[in-house]
Amino acid sequence: MTLQEVKSLASKGEGLKIEFKKKAAHPEKIVRELIAFANTSGGVLMIGVDDDGTVSGQRFIEEEVYVMEKAIRELIFPELSYELFTFSLNPKKGVAVFKVEFSPDRPHYLKENKKKQSYIRVADRSVQASMEVWEILRRGKSPKDMVFTYGRKEEVLLKALEENQKITLKEYSKLAKIPKFLASRTLVRLVLANVLKIHPQESEDYFTLKNQEV
Repeated sequence: MTLQEVKSLASKGEGLKIEFKKKAAHPEKIVRELIAFANTSGGVLMIGVDDDGTVSGQRFIEEEVYVMEKAIRELIFPELSYELFTFSLNPKKGVAVFKVEFSPDRPHYLKENKKKQSYIRVADRSVQASMEVWEILRRGKSPKDMVFTYGRKEEVLLKALEENQKITLKEYSKLAKIPKFLASRTLVRLVLANVLKIHPQESEDYFTLKNQEV
């Protein structure tokens, strides 16, 4: 990666695969962006770039890199692979780029306060992954033919989707009159079987039939 490529990427603005940070303040929060990239479709985190995409640089960029790498080592599990690029803009300022690929070791998570919190990318934001997304990430690493029985609860679900196009976990649980854990298991299984598609959201995920426009 070259400095010219960095400026070109920055000019496109933040999005699914690009995140800007002026400096590495609160690295324990910034690593969430790297986790989200690794769990979703890869991406680049730029340190020393303004919110508007201006590559203005940051003083003592080596210190910014140091605190970020320390946070990556100590807070992200399993271990996250990344590429690091640093560039000098002038004798005082530089920019750093952390590039992360869609990880074969997903789901990665943030280990903080004895909790396991995973994140995914939704548009230009990194949001906490639901239990369903976590399970799909985990089991989707080794795709295989899914065998499931088509019973009343599946029939209720598919009929509801034909009528309303999308459904949430809560709505499905209530409609099928089944516990949430069973509704969750059914939805995850049908996503893995390529019958449904999950649409992660900041508030509540929803599900649609595969290839259905909503």
